[in-house]
Amino acid sequence: MYKQTIASLSDGLHQGTFSSVELTRQCLERINRYNAQLNCFITVTEELALADAREADRRLQSGEAAPMTGIPIAHKDIFCTDGVKTSCASRMLDNFIAPYDATVVASFKNAGAVMLGKTNMDEFAMGSSNETSFYGAVGNPWDSTKVPGGSSGGSAAAVAARLALGATGTDTGGSIRQPAALCGLTGLKPTYGRVSRYGMIAFASSLDQGGPLTYTAEDAALMLNVMAGFDEKDSTSIDQAVPDYCAGLNQCIDGLKIGVPKEFFGEGLDSVVGDRVEQAIQQFEKMGATIVEVSLPNSMLSVPAYYVVAPAECSSNLSRFDGVRYGYRCEEPVDLMDLYKRSRGEGFGAEVKRRIMIGTYALSAGYYDAYYLKAQKLRQLISDDFRRAFAGVDVIIGPTTPTTAFPVGDKLDDPIQMYLSDIYTIAANLAGLPAISIPCGFSDGLPVGMQIIGAYFKEEQLLNIAHQYQQETDWHKQMPEGFS
Repeated sequence: MYKQTIASLSDGLHQGTFSSVELTRQCLERINRYNAQLNCFITVTEELALADAREADRRLQSGEAAPMTGIPIAHKDIFCTDGVKTSCASRMLDNFIAPYDATVVASFKNAGAVMLGKTNMDEFAMGSSNETSFYGAVGNPWDSTKVPGGSSGGSAAAVAARLALGATGTDTGGSIRQPAALCGLTGLKPTYGRVSRYGMIAFASSLDQGGPLTYTAEDAALMLNVMAGFDEKDSTSIDQAVPDYCAGLNQCIDGLKIGVPKEFFGEGLDSVVGDRVEQAIQQFEKMGATIVEVSLPNSMLSVPAYYVVAPAECSSNLSRFDGVRYGYRCEEPVDLMDLYKRSRGEGFGAEVKRRIMIGTYALSAGYYDAYYLKAQKLRQLISDDFRRAFAGVDVIIGPTTPTTAFPVGDKLDDPIQMYLSDIYTIAANLAGLPAISIPCGFSDGLPVGMQIIGAYFKEEQLLNIAHQYQQETDWHKQMPEGFS
């Protein structure tokens, strides 16, 4: 059963071919067998999962079930879960038991989905390789010597190895799409404000957005149907009607105008990755799409802009973790200042400290205009580039990442090289646009991801385009050896 998609399993559950308890037990058995190898789960909620599954079977038998009822999924450990540890993969929150559910978690509960547990991640979502976690690095199922990507690497590894049928992630600068690309999955970052951030522990509030990691675009549509929607508890949530994303999956793409940014195919892009994406673009052309070269002249400046804006917001958001109210507290502080310093110094990891310091500096008196204000102006220029491009094309396609998965430890000592892993994904976050990564081939046995960026609230179109491509190819059906 674990080899099937959410869509096919949902049909089987509703037809009574098998039960949610059977499906959940199979996932839990695989977690018990493979998690020590991958380290993709921080917390496994076995008893809760089986209780959820029994309730789902009751709903299925009574005819009260929704499409996601009985489907076992995992949540990134950045979403608060009532009564279950929510750590953000940090020592700072190693002892934190959330007293409420994030809106995303509550939505899946209401839909009858089964929570298998909480997945590993880069600490406070800061990283591109899932190596900054307090609980250790996550392995890539395709090659254990390679990283799975970050920060949603635990979610990506769990789904790629078929330990979970789908998982939630968050994307601040590419943290859903990049691990999706490196693990051979479909990963969607919705329009900023489309998915509630309530109960999603903040890294950079103007950039963070939750989304699904799945095998297929159809599965992503099923999960987004649950996740998307206005939430009055989130001041950044958009009050706009949500379509049925599954209903729009079978639209013909004949006549679709695809923009290909010349800036995405220059220096720094691995030649094989570039070839695979170009072959995918040719496949779209065979399907009736028109290819148009576009320019995003400021997109290559997205990394420096992001690494001023995001750390500045991180510095502000993480100031609440002070050892006083909850979370990690140092032992035997001599006074209040010692409590603050040692609790934060011992509770945060190196990458989090680096970003806090960068952000605090950028916001400090005398430097705000030189750094933070300038980065926000550049952010507007990047948004303007996309606006001009979308005046002539429907979507923009390019590589998700400049390379395939890189070796564990390869970039830990060089933060700049690590940051450049997100060079093609960050611009969509700065502009608040939706974007999806789907598999489009392999290079030396490792998956290659293609990114499709759409205009605001065009998730339905992105999912349809991705689905149509997956009807013509089988890259999304490949499984890593050793997990089949």
